[in-house]
Amino acid sequence: MSTKYYPLHIRDLRRETPDTVSVAFDVPLELRDTFRFTQGQHLNVRAVVDGQEVRRSYSICSGTHEGDLRVAVKKVEGGLFSTYAVERLRTGDTLEVMPPQGHFYTDLKPSNRHLYVAFAAGSGITPVISILKTSLVQEPNSRFLLFYGNRGFDHIIFREQLEELKNRYPDRLAVHHVLSRESLGSELFQGRLDGEKCRAYGRLLFQPAEVDAFFLCGPEEMIFDVKETLENIGADSDKVHFELFSTVGMPKTSNPAATTRKDTFDASVTVIQDGTRFDFQLTSDGSTLLDAAMRAGADLPFSCKGGVCSTCKAKILEGEADMEVCYGLEPDEVAAGYVLTCQSHPKTKRLVVSFDA
Repeated sequence: MSTKYYPLHIRDLRRETPDTVSVAFDVPLELRDTFRFTQGQHLNVRAVVDGQEVRRSYSICSGTHEGDLRVAVKKVEGGLFSTYAVERLRTGDTLEVMPPQGHFYTDLKPSNRHLYVAFAAGSGITPVISILKTSLVQEPNSRFLLFYGNRGFDHIIFREQLEELKNRYPDRLAVHHVLSRESLGSELFQGRLDGEKCRAYGRLLFQPAEVDAFFLCGPEEMIFDVKETLENIGADSDKVHFELFSTVGMPKTSNPAATTRKDTFDASVTVIQDGTRFDFQLTSDGSTLLDAAMRAGADLPFSCKGGVCSTCKAKILEGEADMEVCYGLEPDEVAAGYVLTCQSHPKTKRLVVSFDA
């Protein structure tokens, strides 16, 4: 996994809604392989805004077949970078971008005859539309069912794209908008997208046990409510995939692989990045591995610092560490020794981790 940032020029800016823009990057020929992505992945972006360095992760919203590396940024109240992107970013500007990361996807095969069901709300449509577009192209016999929640029609990101896709694939794509502040003439699609709505849709519009993969992206409360409901009405939990943008308000123990143990002793730590070893002492002040390393002078990759984006993922080569949360890792990654350094605390007095593994 590359943790290097590359300066990329902005090729195109498109206003998707009054508070959302999509940003397309101009990828030089020599970097095409480096920035090749899988549907559902995200980019880590670094910029200096008003003298302050900011790092953010944004999901790719283009299909793998479109030749377009594009992310969508929705302005959030008090959001330093999102406000900058929506109000001040211009074509030709340069941002520092890390190659694609993430595993919010399933492998696609042309021979598949699958049914995919997605629940998205607000900007949660961003990785979902990448998955949707790519799946419809790469699997000509598969179908896709999307439930998309918003306040009203003016807030529907990619509304025209979704309509165009519905017209192009009338027998394979169904899109159901769920609006909380406008009426579509049916109570079934009015209100918030939640577990209750999911239960109704699973009774009327799809058979949970027959769905090959579910994709959930949006507010945390919605994701976990829908996930729990799907599992209660017969969906295979291994087929329910979700992408978090933050962990505000979520219980830290929701990932069974995570623990909250923090031993109070100093640790000798070695970090390997880009073939270079960096040694430092981590004191018993409760600092995470990432924060302690950055304070000691290391320049390590990170973005959310909430255990979500996986930008700070590294593999333990020696010793042990505990994580507070690990939403950004799959169980097999945890079993293989990977940790999120923004959530990790030494469990042994000697620890070696590699960002190159």
